[in-house]
Amino acid sequence: MQSPSPQPSITASSKTPAAGAALHNTWGYYAAFIALGLSSSVVGPTLLNLSENTGSRLNEISIIFLIRSLGYLIGSVQGGRLFDRIPGNRMMVLLLVGMSASLFFVPLSTSLWLLAALMFITGTTEAGIDVGGNTLLVRVHGEKVAPFMSGLHFFFGLGAFLSPVIVAQMIGLGRGITPAYWILAALIFLPVLWLFRLPSPENQTAREEADTGRSDPLLVAMIAVFFFLYVGAEVGFGSWISTFAIAREAATPTAAAYLTSLFWGALTLGRLLSIPVSVRLRPGTILLVDLLGASAGLVIILSGSHILPLLAAGTFLTGFSMASIFPTTMNLAERRIALPGRVTRWFFVGAGLGAMVLPWLIGQWFEPLGPQVFVWLILAAVAANLLLYTGIILKPVRRAIP
Repeated sequence: MQSPSPQPSITASSKTPAAGAALHNTWGYYAAFIALGLSSSVVGPTLLNLSENTGSRLNEISIIFLIRSLGYLIGSVQGGRLFDRIPGNRMMVLLLVGMSASLFFVPLSTSLWLLAALMFITGTTEAGIDVGGNTLLVRVHGEKVAPFMSGLHFFFGLGAFLSPVIVAQMIGLGRGITPAYWILAALIFLPVLWLFRLPSPENQTAREEADTGRSDPLLVAMIAVFFFLYVGAEVGFGSWISTFAIAREAATPTAAAYLTSLFWGALTLGRLLSIPVSVRLRPGTILLVDLLGASAGLVIILSGSHILPLLAAGTFLTGFSMASIFPTTMNLAERRIALPGRVTRWFFVGAGLGAMVLPWLIGQWFEPLGPQVFVWLILAAVAANLLLYTGIILKPVRRAIP
């Protein structure tokens, strides 16, 4: 799952580093976000193999989603403080080394609890890199950060697309998942060689956030729940679609891994195309189209889950439609309420909890109720968000801006 992360209180300096240093740092953070994407999407297409390695059932191994998301939640909260106290590039290097090392040992784990511990480390380092990339890019580019930030999240999607392709290639060659994880660990380490030699952008210590206005607590809660359901649906889909395809006998393990890649590829394409669209359409309109499109994609999967072309079409439409939901919702929230840090943190708490709960819940019910429960749970989350969307749009605004 990848979305904007809570950032430490920083104020971008009007003075940015020299053009050459800024460019070098920017490409370093882009490489780090490719690494983040590689890590984020590898578990789904290898879940059955990890289950076999640890001798655990699907409802048991789904605990790793819970543990990984717990690590991500803790890493998100602590990451901002660390990037305020430690030079940013040095911190990114440490996190990339930790993420690479944890993934190297994942396929060697024969104990579920050892695997869970590695997933906790992975989640914590992923969160730190997520926070760091967003924060450091602001320090480098200041007020001109917007297009560079869009690029940052595009490169995350690129990494998330490539990871299942590497897994599929290794499985297709009969080499299993161990070489795939080792290749990914090596690729994740590569940005270390770039960032290690670069000076960190200057940290402009921020004054405490001023209160920019009173925010309606009910509206804040509604948006936080919206993020809980959306991020849970995105992470749940990306984590379970390959297992679902195999269980429905619609795809071989290799083809199922490509389905995961198709989902992340569609998400990446959608993010790229949403940049010009966001200039022309209102956030409410974009969000409604996104939610309806994701619902249609899930209905296609339900109607033809045993037919690979229909499953692929539904997967693509779901991923493409989900692409801009998170940033569009943030944009909509900015128009409805004041968003100081004390408010936005609840959005990210909701997102982190969603990534933790829904994939785990799918694992608990996947075998007892059958594979279809995967699609029904994701569809229920999207349908609930349609109701919340209506409430958010219709609720009267109570916002005070000085």
